[in-house]
Amino acid sequence: MADVTQRASVVWEGTIARGAGRLDSASGALEALPLDLPTRLGEASGKTTPEELLASAHAACFAISLGSVLARAGTPPERLEIHAAVTLDATEGNRRISQISLEADATVPDADEQSFNVALADAERRCLISRSLRGNVEITASGTLR
Repeated sequence: MADVTQRASVVWEGTIARGAGRLDSASGALEALPLDLPTRLGEASGKTTPEELLASAHAACFAISLGSVLARAGTPPERLEIHAAVTLDATEGNRRISQISLEADATVPDADEQSFNVALADAERRCLISRSLRGNVEITASGTLR
C-alpha cells in the first residue's frame, strides 16, 4: 500500500500575540476554522487551538483503534464515546504538551470488565497518534463499560 498524506493549511494575520488565523483542510471537512493565541492560553472565545485539534485527532484515532480491538476480540462495540484532554504546560520558556488523557464510555454487550480493560490498553498501544507521541507525552487511557 502506498503512503497516505493528509493536508491542511493555516493563514495567520497579524502578530502572534494579537493576530488570529484560520485553518482549512484539503478534504473540506475543516473550513475556515478560526484559531487564536488567547484561546490557547485558556480564554475560550469560539476559536480553536493546536491542542484542541490534537485532542480531537487523538479521540478519533483512539475510538477507531478501540473499536477495531474490540471487534477482533469478538466483542464489537455498539457505541463508543471518547473524551480526550490535552494538557499544555504553560510554564514560560518551557511550554509543552505534558499529558493526554483518553476516557472511553463504551457500550459493549459481550465484553466483561477485564476484557474491556485489556482492550483499552491494547487500543492505546495501537493508536497511531499515541504511538507518534509516546516517549514525549504522558498518555493515559481509562474507561467505563456499560
